[in-house]
Amino acid sequence: MTASLPTESERALYREVLAQGGRVLFREAMQQDPAATLHLIELGLLVRHDTDESLTAVNPRAVGARLSSELRGAATRKLVQAEQAAEQLDDLTHAYDSTPQRVDRRSEVQQVATAEQIRHRIMQIEAEMREEVLAAQPGGARPTRFLRQSLIRDRHFLAAGIALRTLYQPSALTHRPTVSYAASLARAGKGIRVLDEPFTRLLVFDRRVAIIPAADNNTSAAFVEDPAVLTTLVALFERDWARAAVVDWHALAGRPRESGVPPELTGLLAAGLTQRAIASRLGLSERTVAAHIARLREHHSAETLFKLGWLMRGGA
Repeated sequence: MTASLPTESERALYREVLAQGGRVLFREAMQQDPAATLHLIELGLLVRHDTDESLTAVNPRAVGARLSSELRGAATRKLVQAEQAAEQLDDLTHAYDSTPQRVDRRSEVQQVATAEQIRHRIMQIEAEMREEVLAAQPGGARPTRFLRQSLIRDRHFLAAGIALRTLYQPSALTHRPTVSYAASLARAGKGIRVLDEPFTRLLVFDRRVAIIPAADNNTSAAFVEDPAVLTTLVALFERDWARAAVVDWHALAGRPRESGVPPELTGLLAAGLTQRAIASRLGLSERTVAAHIARLREHHSAETLFKLGWLMRGGA
């Protein structure tokens, strides 16, 4: 059942959060209007962060697009409502765009100085992304306290057809919680490789925004939107990705290795159908089919789509 659109009191609370810079404490919002707070969280207009019990306001455009998609998949009687869902959030979008931002977005490189502000900005970017996330995580083993939250978030992204690729260093191979986390996500379709070389921390969202350290101790970050710089950062990631080792995380975790791709899709690919034809046959978006194909290529270590199709047809 699709969640209902925000009421006037909920819209007023959302605007109040924007007036506070787009981030407030959860308990403060609950004190003001608990029902409105919980419904805004359910809709995705507010995102709760468990680390500091704060709420972050995200762009209503992303929520409007998601609601429209859900409504289009419902019965025919919901079609008109689906077409109007994004428009019905126009007043909130206008409020969002009109709110003075704490970070100067006119600059193509924005430096953010505190962990709270960094998390706040990342949440907003994640709410709007649609295609892929590239991540270089030096140091190998992930902090255990973040793994469960990351697992839930990444599974949500993969289910939405967003491609995920991450580079680790070799110490990840001996850290059992990280191995278990990587095996679970590899089964869901995330690409995770290991590079036995020094590299810098990096996040790239939809090849539109990159995040790099702005200090040696990683206490501040730079958000980069300059196209030329982004092209260079993505090229560096792709170079490292090509040199990195493919790891059988399932074997390390003692689990059977599966691709996580629907068998009917692999059958159509083996039959030689194009990506568009497969999407049409299965009633999926081309982006979702592309994400599944990327998972198959990672699973079979196929460098090209041609080689993958050959393997699907039984090539040795």
